[in-house]
Amino acid sequence: MNSNSSNEKPLFEPVTSFDRKEFLQRAKTIGEIGEAGAYDADRNGHVSEELIQAIKDAQLADLWKPRRYGGLGIDLKSYYDIIRITSHHNMATGWLSYFYSIHEVWVGYLQPEGREEVYGDGGLVADVLAPLGTIEKEGDGYRISGQWNFGSGILHSSWVGLGAIAQLPDGDVPEYCLFVMPVSECEIIKNWDTLGMRATGSNGVTLNKAYVPPHRLLPASRVLSTGTPAGGEFDPDEPIYRMPFLPFFAGCFPAVALGGAERIVNEFQKFTEDRVRIYAGGTSAKTATSSPRVLAELRMRLYEMEGLVDRYRRQLQDWFEERKTVNTDEEKAMMFALRGEVAKGGVDIAIKATEALGGTVLFKGHPVELFTRDLIMLGTHGSHLYEDAMSIYGGALFGGPAHPVW
Repeated sequence: MNSNSSNEKPLFEPVTSFDRKEFLQRAKTIGEIGEAGAYDADRNGHVSEELIQAIKDAQLADLWKPRRYGGLGIDLKSYYDIIRITSHHNMATGWLSYFYSIHEVWVGYLQPEGREEVYGDGGLVADVLAPLGTIEKEGDGYRISGQWNFGSGILHSSWVGLGAIAQLPDGDVPEYCLFVMPVSECEIIKNWDTLGMRATGSNGVTLNKAYVPPHRLLPASRVLSTGTPAGGEFDPDEPIYRMPFLPFFAGCFPAVALGGAERIVNEFQKFTEDRVRIYAGGTSAKTATSSPRVLAELRMRLYEMEGLVDRYRRQLQDWFEERKTVNTDEEKAMMFALRGEVAKGGVDIAIKATEALGGTVLFKGHPVELFTRDLIMLGTHGSHLYEDAMSIYGGALFGGPAHPVW
């Protein structure tokens, strides 16, 4: 369990089990802190220490941990609502709330010694899944080198999982793996200067022949293909071991998009209420021009997103009930496509609203300007890149393969 390291009283009282009402309120509070500091965080390229401490005090990192390591036992519906609420206030806050909680899931698939070490430390966890590292075998362990970008939350994390292809002693061919390192042994490359999601502080990290003991290696390809953790010693009743890993792990990107898109639509309506169209003879925007029609269109698109997100969550819930941990290619591709469609919906809403509202909302500090950039940025993530997702799903419907990762 994370705790406040300062002498100040924690923002939230520590708990040992999940309570939906309590955690929805915690999500609202965290979202409000993120929103209050949104302009500075966007400009600075990282969120405030106050927000990070709030995420720690709220025990978001404990939501999906196995109970033996301090997990709280959350359900899927509540988790989606938490991420949507925080994202509605500020998308970078929702992104980090999601990442700092979901990254704890792959820790639960490490060898038991690795789980004990990382969970026992209590620090936040980051990762870069892209297999960019080079690996050399040394004794029982490995030496890892390379540079990985897009390390969301790395500035405030104690551990980071880094992707690489490695030949394992009991394997026939090189395999996709995740190597887990203390962030204190990494060099952080401050290269996060992007269009959107700037406050996530998703900087790069580099290593040169850093040693990784065998218990901190996650054989990711095997996890994806078998649905079971390395080294055994796990409780199959724990929620994280009852769903296919990748669709679950990537499953709340749609909730981040939905929270952000919802905020855009609400801002459009609020702004239009009082907007006067000077070039249209001083008429009210809510009774003249195209604004009412645009608002209706935005609402319909938002409801479509809600339906797709709910379908995604219900599919995970069905698999949870069935204890289904491995997908067919078509199932995996379908989930990829659902994520892609939701992400595209968020981008479409943001661009449509911005076009209809005009130049007034383009100034820094306006919510529409910030949320639009963040939604566009979210839409470019590999987990739900629209063109890839649709191509893969269409191919899978005709018997083709799923994406090798997503």
